[in-house]
Amino acid sequence: MASDQQISVRLDKWLWAARFYKTRAIAKEMINGGKVHYNGQRAKSSKVAEVDAVIRVRQGYDEKEVVIKKLSEQRQKAVIAQALYEETPESIAKRETYAEARRLNVLNNPAPDTKPDKKQRRQLIRFKES
Repeated sequence: MASDQQISVRLDKWLWAARFYKTRAIAKEMINGGKVHYNGQRAKSSKVAEVDAVIRVRQGYDEKEVVIKKLSEQRQKAVIAQALYEETPESIAKRETYAEARRLNVLNNPAPDTKPDKKQRRQLIRFKES
């Protein structure tokens, strides 16, 4: 394989190789849907990824900001894939803060132990209609 500086890798292919998304099709869909920003701007899936570029990726509730350290167009083991990028300290702190907030919200608003029975469902329907 050529040196990291000489190969050119599409953004969707790099995201797939770095294991952010399970398939290239999903990576392309996320990029086109505006869930991925390249150096602070929306990008196209055909954008060529470059070393030291900053990428902001949304995955579910989390948003990660990573810096590209190496280029690869092959999907490999997770340990190798994690060496392709480095998450910024600000991003890590922000994710931990949001995760803690979500955890506390779940504790404050617990789900009921059982589903409502038929009488309770009728009461809920009447309440919602009024």
